[in-house]
Amino acid sequence: MKINLLLIFLFGIYFSGCGVYGFRGNNPPEGVKSLNIPLFEDQSGFSEAGIKESFTETLKNLIVSDNTFLLVDRTIADGSVTGIIKRISDDPLVISGNETVTKRKITIDVEINFQNLKKQRVIWNRNYSDWGEYNSDNTGFSNRDAGIREAINKICNNILNDLTSNW
Repeated sequence: MKINLLLIFLFGIYFSGCGVYGFRGNNPPEGVKSLNIPLFEDQSGFSEAGIKESFTETLKNLIVSDNTFLLVDRTIADGSVTGIIKRISDDPLVISGNETVTKRKITIDVEINFQNLKKQRVIWNRNYSDWGEYNSDNTGFSNRDAGIREAINKICNNILNDLTSNW
């Protein structure tokens, strides 16, 4: 009987460290379980219609899918994530032999502020930059939209990783 209890105890200790491990921290700051994310601000001067809404909704959708935080109104939120689109550039990426631009690169820089509203303190303030590419042809702006979406998705995934990690 004593040996059985001892074995159960030893197995319990041995396997107790196995349950809480992952590659992503998933450890939001203590006390921050709900977030408010207001509409991003655009200071880029790029005049891209809908980019503020696209950034805000992409980040919100990722946070809802991740299920680490609850999105709520600012009046009851534990934390707030605000974003400012600082710069957008659209540069040639690939130039063909006859000096025609065949691919372009959209680079977006944003500043993100993560704040604990209950303690009235900034948890972190970080800058993010990433890019997307698109084919440059005469079909209008639909290709550019794909490059912008690619850059926004990359940046929002990086923001989510930082929101849910303590490392």
